[in-house]
Amino acid sequence: MTAQTDGIPHTVSAAAIDLTRYIRPGDTVIWGQACAEPLTLTRALAEQQPEIGPVRCFLGVGAVDRSGAEDDVTFVAYGGGGTNRRLDRAGALEILPSRYSDLPRLFADRTVPIDVAFVQVTPGNDPGTYHFALAAEYLVAAARAARVVIVEVNEGAPHTPDAPVLRAADIAAAVRAAYRPVEQPAPAATDAETRIAGHVAALVEDGSTLQMGLGTLPEAIVRGLADRRDLGVHSGVIGDAVAELTEAGAITNAGKAHDRGIGVCGVLIGTRRLFDFAHRNAGLALRDTTYTHNPAVLAEQPRLVAVNSALEVDLTGQVNSEVAAGRYLGAAGGLLDFIRGAHRSPGGLPIIALRSTAGTQSTIVAELSGPATLPRSEAAIIVTEFGAVDLRGLTLSQRRDRLLELTHPDHRDQLAAVAPGPGQLRAIDREQST
Repeated sequence: MTAQTDGIPHTVSAAAIDLTRYIRPGDTVIWGQACAEPLTLTRALAEQQPEIGPVRCFLGVGAVDRSGAEDDVTFVAYGGGGTNRRLDRAGALEILPSRYSDLPRLFADRTVPIDVAFVQVTPGNDPGTYHFALAAEYLVAAARAARVVIVEVNEGAPHTPDAPVLRAADIAAAVRAAYRPVEQPAPAATDAETRIAGHVAALVEDGSTLQMGLGTLPEAIVRGLADRRDLGVHSGVIGDAVAELTEAGAITNAGKAHDRGIGVCGVLIGTRRLFDFAHRNAGLALRDTTYTHNPAVLAEQPRLVAVNSALEVDLTGQVNSEVAAGRYLGAAGGLLDFIRGAHRSPGGLPIIALRSTAGTQSTIVAELSGPATLPRSEAAIIVTEFGAVDLRGLTLSQRRDRLLELTHPDHRDQLAAVAPGPGQLRAIDREQST
């Protein structure tokens, strides 16, 4: 251990970090999600946890399989993405069903106490400063609220010049590392997903600003916009497709009302292609959740196209993006924030895109099998491989008829035979009333 390096009192090698000096039994530890996980620190925690005692870990999208962790480690997450699904299957995951935009406040006022924050960083532009690497989002608020901040200074992580900063005085200890961050490539799009991307592309105008969710389908949708011009990006997450479209000239951020010429995101989740794109890129800003999900910023952005996926949509327009087949697979996340933002944006498009089937089951259903993440009052444009339907301004009866058009033919007749619910007229009654 050195006496002092770059103004940090304790800078050590990855092998020498003694977390028992900083973490107390019962503490809650948080770290950057997905590609932003500081692996040297989380591995050290796993090795030293028996000496530390019981700990609680707050997870984002999981990048490492933790389903075999010790019994006195408790995992809580805002969603079931990534390897968190394995924890859920093992009965080892607690879910905090919070909107993504509420997490900074919950951390700040200690409604959800955070004791120790692990942050992957890169050296800053000024001596004694460090930039959040790959993730800012809710991690910024967590670091501010934590009793202890420990950083991993990773020479292999992309350096984003416009990212939140930690100063040496904010940091209790640091480890040095040099490795490529965890990669999370999106699987290749299926034929159905390619067709969905085409339907979404038909709705998107030049000069629109994009927000996209996480996963194969949002990536396919972004790639389907390669022939557009002057697109912008303001999103909680971006992946490889944003890098590709920016380098191809489709994304310029030239028409944005805020951050003109700059793409904005909270977290980078992708592969080395994305990391190389982000490295020293002055045209990309890594911002915290209080900005990326700010309702005023979203509403003032003209032609905000919010594209999010879901697990189910019912015939009234309610959307479930959390639970399917009795398992917590998704999250409340930022779905409601961005759909509302697109509703209020001049020319905005609130889009929910999903395949019409999951296995042998229809994703257009009479009743949701999980929670209504998006209520029917926030009606969106629903897109499957069979087309797009704008539910805004439609009655419940009209929504039912239009959503049946998006249903897979194998399930359409069975779903149409379900009795109409409250506020819906049967087709024969509607014919008689006209």
